[in-house]
Amino acid sequence: MPLSIDDEYRYSRHLVLPGVGMAGQERLKRARVLIVGAGGLGSPVALYLAAAGVGTIGIADADVVDVSNLQRQILHRTADAGRLKVESAAETLRALNPLVTVQPIPQRIVAANARELLAGYDVVVDGTDNFPTRYLLNDACALLGVPLVFGSIFRFEGQAAVFDARRGPCYRCLFPEPPPPESVPSCAEGGVLGVLPGMIGAFQANETLKLLLDVGEPYIGRLLMLDALSGQFRSLTITKYAGCPLCGEAPTITALADLEEYCTIEEAGGDWEMLPEELHARLCAGAVRLVDVRESWEHEEDPGFPGAGNLPYPVFARRMTELDSAEETVLFCSAGARSWQAAALLRRAGFTRAWSLRGGLHAYRAWRVTSRE
Repeated sequence: MPLSIDDEYRYSRHLVLPGVGMAGQERLKRARVLIVGAGGLGSPVALYLAAAGVGTIGIADADVVDVSNLQRQILHRTADAGRLKVESAAETLRALNPLVTVQPIPQRIVAANARELLAGYDVVVDGTDNFPTRYLLNDACALLGVPLVFGSIFRFEGQAAVFDARRGPCYRCLFPEPPPPESVPSCAEGGVLGVLPGMIGAFQANETLKLLLDVGEPYIGRLLMLDALSGQFRSLTITKYAGCPLCGEAPTITALADLEEYCTIEEAGGDWEMLPEELHARLCAGAVRLVDVRESWEHEEDPGFPGAGNLPYPVFARRMTELDSAEETVLFCSAGARSWQAAALLRRAGFTRAWSLRGGLHAYRAWRVTSRE
């Protein structure tokens, strides 16, 4: 696949670079990379790979753009709110570099379609934010013999690595089994510094290019750990685990499977949301207990409701036994995400009278304003 005149001009800084040159740029033009997730991590990865001239870029994501994404998801613009992320991403990348092919995949990757969607790609980049997809991608890449460029972010900390079971450890060598669903809040629940995914995503893009060009030393057998507050980077050595259930000496994972426990809690849905008007009626009747699951500093600045207790979500799973299962309890946060998860935990533990305020304090206060008009 020779370079065109347009290619040569656009990538001229690569062509004079030792380790890339004409042959390397032609390799990039032939390359196929799948980015799973068009969010915080997927944004910088996609932008840099498209700019570098990776010939075919697949982007898989079933979510739509929300304005709250834009603090970190730089592929999208305010006008894209409500659009599929893959459509917005494809438009941005084609505008950046019309010489590359972008394949939007508006699907969530699950065990049933993983092999089909990953087939034919040279490298898979993990830009996800949940454990079910993270473990599924690791398992699929190991079984298919495809390198996986991993990235993870939370609050002010990030991690990155390259997992290739043919040449080193896989993700399960580091973490054989996922943690309990309630033990690790998502970015929506715990927050993330907007620039952090850019830092980790740029590292992922660099590792992807190294794999495609076969230059340098890929980050196989090492885990990059970044603390954005201190500005410190650390590297942790990872060894292949002989007892790994996927790539060890006696593997027990030979087929793909979804992590049903996570799906049950986070994606299957649940009838434990209370509308603002319903909560107002209960408050007037004085027959409900209110619990704020936001961080302590959020509660101190704005308690939300007079007399509401505070049980922050990061410690909620450990302390939820402090609540009375016989008492009708309504959990709330700013927008309803953290309280929904907390209510799901209570419901699973037998608290049949536990509820989450739909839309959180924002929705309740907006309803109060409109109800007075």
